[in-house]
Amino acid sequence: MPETQVPPQKAGHDPMSPLAPSTPADPRAGAELHDAPEGQHHHPKASPALVLSCLGVVFGDIGTSPLYALRESLVHAREHHMAETAVIGIVSMLFWTVVLIVTVKYVILILRADNNGEGGTLSLVAKAQGALGRRAWWLYLTGVVGVSLFFGDAIITPAMSVMSAVEGMDLVFPGFGKWVVPVTLAIVIALFWVQRSGTEAVSRLFGPVMLVWFGTMAVLGALHLFDDARILQALNPLRAASFIATNGFGALPVMGSVFLAVTGAEALYADMGHFGRRPVRISWLAIVFPALAISYFGQGAMVLSHPETAVNPFFLLAPSWFTLPLVLLATAATVIASQAVISGAFSVSQQAVQLGLLPRLEIQHTSDTQAGQIYMPRVNTMLMVGVCALVLAFGSSARLASAYGIAVTGDMVITSILAIIVFRFSWGWRWPVVLAIMLPILAVELIFFYANILKVPDGGYIPLLFAVVVITFMVVWMRGSQLIQQKLSAESVQIDFLAGKLTDSPPTIVPGTAVFLTADPAIAPPALMHNLKHNRVLHERNFIVKVETAPTPTVSDENRIRIEQIAPRFWRVWLRFGYMEQPNVPRALALAKERGHKFDIMSTSYFLNRRSLRVGKARVMPLWASRLYAGMYRSASEPTNFYRLPSNRVVELGQQINI
Repeated sequence: MPETQVPPQKAGHDPMSPLAPSTPADPRAGAELHDAPEGQHHHPKASPALVLSCLGVVFGDIGTSPLYALRESLVHAREHHMAETAVIGIVSMLFWTVVLIVTVKYVILILRADNNGEGGTLSLVAKAQGALGRRAWWLYLTGVVGVSLFFGDAIITPAMSVMSAVEGMDLVFPGFGKWVVPVTLAIVIALFWVQRSGTEAVSRLFGPVMLVWFGTMAVLGALHLFDDARILQALNPLRAASFIATNGFGALPVMGSVFLAVTGAEALYADMGHFGRRPVRISWLAIVFPALAISYFGQGAMVLSHPETAVNPFFLLAPSWFTLPLVLLATAATVIASQAVISGAFSVSQQAVQLGLLPRLEIQHTSDTQAGQIYMPRVNTMLMVGVCALVLAFGSSARLASAYGIAVTGDMVITSILAIIVFRFSWGWRWPVVLAIMLPILAVELIFFYANILKVPDGGYIPLLFAVVVITFMVVWMRGSQLIQQKLSAESVQIDFLAGKLTDSPPTIVPGTAVFLTADPAIAPPALMHNLKHNRVLHERNFIVKVETAPTPTVSDENRIRIEQIAPRFWRVWLRFGYMEQPNVPRALALAKERGHKFDIMSTSYFLNRRSLRVGKARVMPLWASRLYAGMYRSASEPTNFYRLPSNRVVELGQQINI
């Protein structure tokens, strides 16, 4: 398989600019760096502890969908005056939607499409790019849209799931309804507040709590399974088809709510890198799927037998004495589900930064033992504000359900399109096989997408607006960085030419090592030019360093560094990091010792270029875009922290650029 290429973000950001590292613009840059061949990634064994941990992280979102999926579907059924037996058709749709989309598409198929063990939309984009063997802008844009929709979903999931659990208190304490919003806000704010201290300790409880949750869900469903045995007819997929055929367009609003049953399915693929595909599959097939199926069938049987329970079928499964414990357990499960989405948002943001889709964002590592435990203050604040705004604006999970689903369906459609490319061009499946498997799945997802589009006037515009904002930020950032780099490259001096001139007539030579970080190792870094111009000195050893992002999640130490000599005192260096790694330049340079280059921390200086942007002078972009880009540029985190440079060995030299 050809080496995977992440799409053209390269244009070479300057590491001193807030643009994150990118893939090699120069084909020579990666010539000696080879990624691990596909299939050589070793997934961890499916130990009981790993399966238990998997329950807490991967299945939190989809595991709490029985709280509201059938309830909201029945609401739409009543609005369209459907027969009571429509419950059988709705439960059949719930069951077979979970089977087709989660079990067949994700658990059986998509989990195989890992990128060196990692999953998620960006991993699938990188794999599809490698499968095509070329950079396709439309494929990259598809990935950007998918990531943006994920962020749209990330602000709705905590609001929807926590609020639906808290609303159950009204069954225990009548009149509690007026406290639902304040209590939900308190839980949400507390959840986001604890992110800064890390979740490693409390996350150990996630698995056991979710195991209790799924066990309780299955037991409660089983107790009511034979309230009306007709519900077992829902096992026949023809009942779902008959429901759609009988109700025509009237079935679409119901289908929009049925899709709530599979929200969170993307997590199976996105979180695969933490656990491996076997623990995810075992957890789903042995615990989660049976519990969900029994719960939906139990709720359906109860509603058939007692139609008045349709107002809140999940909580009414429980005997009155168990309602309060069930509400507390549901609240704990929804907090865990929200935590999984928040952690996923941090991971996706880190990948987006590494791939050059967003400016550098501050990343704090909250665990000494788990690399994936990170905290991103700005992303956390943005999500918290968004979630609280949704809780205040909608006020109930029933109203918020109108905004839920559209982002998920869009993301799933994008995943299916990317999967078709991978199945055909990476796995070598023939077109008839690919289309026979994926077209039915894609057709079902498109129908659900259309059903959710009908929710736009009632709140579905919320995740779409959020996604549009994220896409705008990403496109402006990528375009602005590309234009600035083109402008700088046109005005720059080739490093080979400069090194030759300085070798022939050197300025004053001072002892020590100078490291110049740059986006394009073919040209002289501005910091080097400013140092020569103002200080009129040259160090004994000068390294022009480019930080690249590989199309793989991680990079081994043997593939981390490549060095090429330019002239007697000049070397060109490529440092490569995976898109899920935090760049650590000093540690990577220490690997050069095996190649005869020692970087002594006390004699090595890091030269950075600090740019000042003047908006409206050059008009390289529309004025609004230039102002947005300049604002993002100024808000980026310091390169010293991002690249883990020793702050007492960093020298910054200024440069003004008109945009």
